[in-house]
Amino acid sequence: MVHQLDDADLAALKDESARARELDRAHVFHSWSAQRLIDPPTIARAQGSMVIDGEGQQFLDFSSQLVNTNIGHQHPAVVAAIKDQADVLCTISPATVNAARSEAARLITERTPAGLDHVFFTNGGADANEHAIRMARLHTGRTKVLSRYRSYHGGTQTAVNVTGDPRRWENETGESGIVHFFGPFLYRSEFHATTEAEETERALQHLRRTIELEGPKTVAAIILESIPGTAGIMMPSPEYMQGVRALCDEFGIVLIADEVMAGFGRSGKWFAFEHFDIVPDLITFAKGVNSGYVPLGGVVINEAIYETFAERVYPGGLTYSGHPLACAAAVATINAMADEGMIEHAAHIGETIIGPRLRQIAENSKHVGEVRGTGAFWAIELVWDKESKEPLAPYGGGSSEVASVVAALKEHGVIPFNNYHRLHVVPPINISEEDLERGLGVFEKVLTDLDFSR
Repeated sequence: MVHQLDDADLAALKDESARARELDRAHVFHSWSAQRLIDPPTIARAQGSMVIDGEGQQFLDFSSQLVNTNIGHQHPAVVAAIKDQADVLCTISPATVNAARSEAARLITERTPAGLDHVFFTNGGADANEHAIRMARLHTGRTKVLSRYRSYHGGTQTAVNVTGDPRRWENETGESGIVHFFGPFLYRSEFHATTEAEETERALQHLRRTIELEGPKTVAAIILESIPGTAGIMMPSPEYMQGVRALCDEFGIVLIADEVMAGFGRSGKWFAFEHFDIVPDLITFAKGVNSGYVPLGGVVINEAIYETFAERVYPGGLTYSGHPLACAAAVATINAMADEGMIEHAAHIGETIIGPRLRQIAENSKHVGEVRGTGAFWAIELVWDKESKEPLAPYGGGSSEVASVVAALKEHGVIPFNNYHRLHVVPPINISEEDLERGLGVFEKVLTDLDFSR
């Protein structure tokens, strides 16, 4: 819990927050929003799994903001590392060497499979995916990139075009080099499958035919979120991911594992692709690498692609690539995750607390169609009824019913992650069992009491 504020501190916080809100509404242009139609909350303080709003009210953060504060808010080791780095070197050109960047690269590649030993640092996940795709195209001499529907890869130009959710639509330029395909999702199968084995087999056949009909020698890369995040935390089978790896090997295609949301402990492993016993060619990361304390992302590069640019200039870069403050935060974050057993904790709470509790909620709620996930990475499908599986809000939109569920959770002191008809349970991976049980108790009360009719 955040410490209770005394009357003087609370009054100062309210004054500060009122001023911040006034300036925000006057000057700040918010992402993914119709500017006059939004009423953004003011967050004034945070600590661990808790945030405190502009009125002094405390909330359990079951969203990890945008599923990025994996180690929670204000972790003292990371805050101290940023302060210490600021005393030594705030910023320097990426063309130079700095100790924080070098150590961050070492710690990251210590946790990737053998042969993935080089890191290109970016400012976040979208530009990590942009550069991974650029690398794949230059390495192969091919243009096309395949990505699945129900995916999200970022808001920059190429990243949003390879995205497979409705945020792509108004940004799409019809680029001929991007092709979407259906991935496995048994609960809403596109392949009329009735078992996971059927779904896997048919999804792989669909992907094979897509490659064949697009022309294998035109396809540079397949980019996949190892476990799709914002799109719904649909867990693929190991056989599916291994089948994708085999198709890439067969046709000389680069496999890009987008680990921006699922990586760095979120799934109960350092990287989500570890669940499937595969090795990608490129790994993109951001978010959890330093919990977003200072913006950072990157691409981990295998030896073959590294060799392409060993004596050939890579035509790309960023002013803040490997920024010292961001990399110092990454070093402290990775060390804290390892020293405090956070990855193991995420796996434990997913298996013994979150999964069983959500399955119990699904059994007792008429409007929960399915729950799925791993580690601290879970989705709840809200439906009108379990037989039809009709979403409680349309794909790509919202509904008053889902809005009322979100409002009820907040009223009881929990901030959820909501996307269309889904709620995601994505607290910090180091959340205490006490806070976790308390938050899940709120989900249970709200979701089991639901009774919508038309």
